[in-house]
Amino acid sequence: MTEPSEQVPTDDQLAAAYDVVSAHLERTPVVPLRLTGIAGPVLAKLETMQPTGSFKVRGALAACAAYAAEGARIVTASAGNHGLGIAYAATRLDVPATVVVPETASPAKVAALRGFDVDLRQIGQSYDEAESAALDLARADGRFVSAYNDPHVIAGQATLARELLEQVEPATVLVPVGGGGLAAGTARVLAGRAGWHIIGVEAARSPVVSSAMAAGRVIPVDVGDTIADGLAGNIETGSVTPALLAATNTPVCGAPEPAIRSAVAQLATEAGLVVEGSGAVGVAALREGLVTNDGDAESPGVTVVLLTGRNIATGLFCELLAE
Repeated sequence: MTEPSEQVPTDDQLAAAYDVVSAHLERTPVVPLRLTGIAGPVLAKLETMQPTGSFKVRGALAACAAYAAEGARIVTASAGNHGLGIAYAATRLDVPATVVVPETASPAKVAALRGFDVDLRQIGQSYDEAESAALDLARADGRFVSAYNDPHVIAGQATLARELLEQVEPATVLVPVGGGGLAAGTARVLAGRAGWHIIGVEAARSPVVSSAMAAGRVIPVDVGDTIADGLAGNIETGSVTPALLAATNTPVCGAPEPAIRSAVAQLATEAGLVVEGSGAVGVAALREGLVTNDGDAESPGVTVVLLTGRNIATGLFCELLAE
């Protein structure tokens, strides 16, 4: 495993991220979650209430603020939650930003991005082509901001864990894992603290970070179709997040697709919560018995699931409710 490098957020970066995030975002609530078939005290942190519908606005704010101080234009490639986060943060902080999306991006996502004061460009027929174009733009004039492999982004996501320290007693925290930025930030804050346990949860059809941890390096994996699309896809070679999770002994499990689909529906029908597939994997892991919350001498057996986003297509949401 490549040793964590300059991508690991420093204490100063963590503090700066907390200052900017707390200045621009309301603290999201932690509420009891009672679902059929899931035992023990379970709490949910509702990142679904963020202004962009996703936790990723935290890392976007931290990165935009940090790189704006360098006078850099922010450049990213994303038609999803990271792109929305960058667009929101850049508009809020009055920072110049370019968001590149493929020409095949959904019209709804493009329309959402057009609602912000950013330079939106549609380039290429795939995400890879859009990202390549964004990297070229950043090399010419700007700073490319990865959705997960960036110290300020990781520091911004870590603000969620800092809030947890002030909201709940020590607990087991189930963290969705795609690129691993949120899990790495959570581990950076909570790992080693008495009574706190962190477990990452991937979509089983996209075991990218767990495979990298097992191999000791980032390796390409076959990624299947999943409704947890925000967690799906291979990650950048040299990404630091698997090494950070390995260094903090953070286990990562994979939630099966049927359980993710059922979790989205159950959260809606039993808890009245709209949660996208990527945000529901923690509940799916509990449903499948992949994680137990029996507790230990230091932790009373409370589990906190991070419900990280609400941005699910209406048609898919209705389909899941009908299953």
